[in-house]
Amino acid sequence: MTRLTGRALRLTVYIGEDDIWHHRPLYTEIVHRAHAAGLAGASVFRGIEGFGASSRIHTSRLLSLSEDLPVAVVVVDTEERVRAFLPQLDELVTEGLVTLDDCEVIRYAGRTNDQDGTDKTDAKGKKSL
Repeated sequence: MTRLTGRALRLTVYIGEDDIWHHRPLYTEIVHRAHAAGLAGASVFRGIEGFGASSRIHTSRLLSLSEDLPVAVVVVDTEERVRAFLPQLDELVTEGLVTLDDCEVIRYAGRTNDQDGTDKTDAKGKKSL
């Protein structure tokens, strides 16, 4: 598991829900590439309303406009790792907004099942008592 505390960089990619990369949702491609690049994590958030460079408002409130809702893909990792990932975004994101923000990681921990912080699972994924 990647250790991450202290200063970090937050990468946010704002795209449309209907954006596609090779017959697959663009947000899915970004998450899978971030995972393959060894980044600490990525999350996708679906917006309920928004607009971008096209100035067209997308909203979930009106059925006729509920297509292509805004999506934000957020990645947090060290500045070095995030910046190394940016060339992949240049290839993927042709429409949208990509931002970088300095941030501070207070806690980054996976799920554990024991007081000592270790995950007690066997090779088949069954949890031991």
